[in-house]
Amino acid sequence: MNQVARPRPTGRQLVRFAVIGAASAAAYLLLYLLLRNVTGAQVANVVALVVTQVANTATNRRVTFGLRGSQGALRHQAGGLAAFAFGLALSAGALWLLHHLAPGSGRVAEVAVLVVAQGIATCVRFLTLHAMMARRTDPGASPTQA
Repeated sequence: MNQVARPRPTGRQLVRFAVIGAASAAAYLLLYLLLRNVTGAQVANVVALVVTQVANTATNRRVTFGLRGSQGALRHQAGGLAAFAFGLALSAGALWLLHHLAPGSGRVAEVAVLVVAQGIATCVRFLTLHAMMARRTDPGASPTQA
């Protein structure tokens, strides 16, 4: 049985992922702050993450990993959802901890905690998406031919 080689992340992939991630993070934080004016921190966090998640995965699929068409798209979105669940748990936990340890903390502290949590989640997200979407070599080819 031949093993399927998976290429290592490239510098171009990392740059594209970072640009898309920065745009997604800005949209997420903006949406969070807008929603936070009318709802609680946890609800604002969940809604902002959900809204930016699907677009982020679809954009990374096409731009970062060069995948087009519907083949594998559902599986890729499912992987993105798993990374989303990790990011949601991390950011919700960080907000809970902040509000537990510093009940009077304001929006600046919330945003700072969310930026750190989402930075960690972004690293996990890249590794997850790369593992799922990186082009594989032909099963008949040796790993050195990739």
